[in-house]
Amino acid sequence: MTADDPNTGDLRHMDLAFKLAEEALSVGEVPVGCVLVFEHEVIGQGRNFVNESKNATRHAELVAIDQVVTKWVTEKGLGKDLEEVFSKCELYVTVEPCIMCAGALKQLRIPMIVYGAANERFGGCGSVLDVFSVGKEEEKESFQPKVIKGVRAEEAVELLKQFYKGENPNAPVLKQKRKK
Repeated sequence: MTADDPNTGDLRHMDLAFKLAEEALSVGEVPVGCVLVFEHEVIGQGRNFVNESKNATRHAELVAIDQVVTKWVTEKGLGKDLEEVFSKCELYVTVEPCIMCAGALKQLRIPMIVYGAANERFGGCGSVLDVFSVGKEEEKESFQPKVIKGVRAEEAVELLKQFYKGENPNAPVLKQKRKK
């Protein structure tokens, strides 16, 4: 895979996704970073923001999507063109989108998803459930994004290992790790 291979997208965008994942790790979030690209331009980026916001839906993908909506609707006044924008985006994320996020990507019809590590507990792009293959028959046939798996997976796994060595500050007292 090269950075300019049309079958894999521009993998240089994964550099930014990993930078965002490292930022998430530095503030005690699960280290996931995400970048949305439209016509070779980054138009949205996000990192996990769940612990800081105390909102379980603030995953990197949804943060990036919200940034695009704000930029295109609020700043540019292009609300009716938003569907077309998403239908031409590429999404780069360090970890396979969970089922919730994959559902959002399906609704937005994002045609290409590039991810690093598989999400063996909650993966929505095939590890646990292929969200794009469920639903009405006409929906299954009408939209199947290109999903590119395993890009820099080892690096993503190492970030996750670093996070899980620590402690979740929001865990109930009974669930917190005991110091050895």
